[in-house]
Amino acid sequence: MARVVLKKATKLYPGGIIGAKDIDLEIADKEFCVLVGPSGCGKSTTLRMIAGLEEVTEGEIYIDDRLVNDIPPKNRDIAMVFQNYALYPHMTAYENMAFALKLRKYPKEEIKRRVEEAADILGIRPLLNRRPKALSGGERQRVAVGRAIVRKPKVFLFDEPLSNLDAKMRVQMRTELSKLHDRLQATMIYVTHDQVEAMTMGDRIAILKDGIIHQVADPITLYDQPVNKFVAGFIGTPPMNFMECQVVRKESGIYINEGNYEVKVSKRMENALLSYVNKAVIFGIRPEDIYDRLYSAGATRDNTISSTVEVVEPMGAEKLLHLTTGKSIFIARVSSHNKAKVNQDIETVFDMDKIHIFDKETEKAVV
Repeated sequence: MARVVLKKATKLYPGGIIGAKDIDLEIADKEFCVLVGPSGCGKSTTLRMIAGLEEVTEGEIYIDDRLVNDIPPKNRDIAMVFQNYALYPHMTAYENMAFALKLRKYPKEEIKRRVEEAADILGIRPLLNRRPKALSGGERQRVAVGRAIVRKPKVFLFDEPLSNLDAKMRVQMRTELSKLHDRLQATMIYVTHDQVEAMTMGDRIAILKDGIIHQVADPITLYDQPVNKFVAGFIGTPPMNFMECQVVRKESGIYINEGNYEVKVSKRMENALLSYVNKAVIFGIRPEDIYDRLYSAGATRDNTISSTVEVVEPMGAEKLLHLTTGKSIFIARVSSHNKAKVNQDIETVFDMDKIHIFDKETEKAVV
């Protein structure tokens, strides 16, 4: 397989519209790398530059240490799986999977061996004689992946291949693609707008916004150590709560004051916040790091606040409580056994070892 390297890769469209800007990214051999971000962030543009479907305006792209900027897609030794699968409707699954090999004039026996091998990997051998209209969405997706596998390319490129599937099938196919990566030990680059897909599938994740990569890291690092407010809010479901607060210094330590509540930061965070004393910051905390005081053993005067329940969302194994302090609205993820009711005043406990503070102006992480 192959390493993929992008150096300052930029795509500008007519009128100065930025598709992707100064993309620096190195994808290791056999790595599963996910490009994720909101619509229009440049993730598909970046993938298409790697594939050769978009011309690079500036910068360089290397596949297996070979500069490919001026090499046509068919000669880059890549295989791409599209969002709409792009299957030929008049061909059977077998013929769709074999088509690229036939164009390259592979022997019939070699084509048969490769197609059947890929079909066995994907569990679609019984479907090889069916046309696309006789296949379900998940089966068509498997055929599209099989068409890529038979090529035995250096790099697999996936452009939102699961977005047309229903929620249950998406979960199943996420697992299947992860298994496929483990089995093939291939270099895979996967584009999605779904951060759950990114977190569950990627060895590393590149988060993009406005054509720029904001952070590249493994899923746990992105979750625990986001570099800015955008990354923090994009990763996690429900997203991180953000509240505008002020940093206050007292004899007993550094506090975060929201106006209607005040909580004390941990010792390890104090030095980083000294330059922000008496300044406004953005206080961030994830819903799973907020507890109902009735069910928390770690409650103190310095980490407990009062709030009112506005909405209760039962989710089966858990509940989401939408809470308000009168100034800020936030969400707590609690056990399904929690008895909180709408309009009820409750006390919630913040896990102050897991909070995040962001600069109000730059939105970069402070701690």
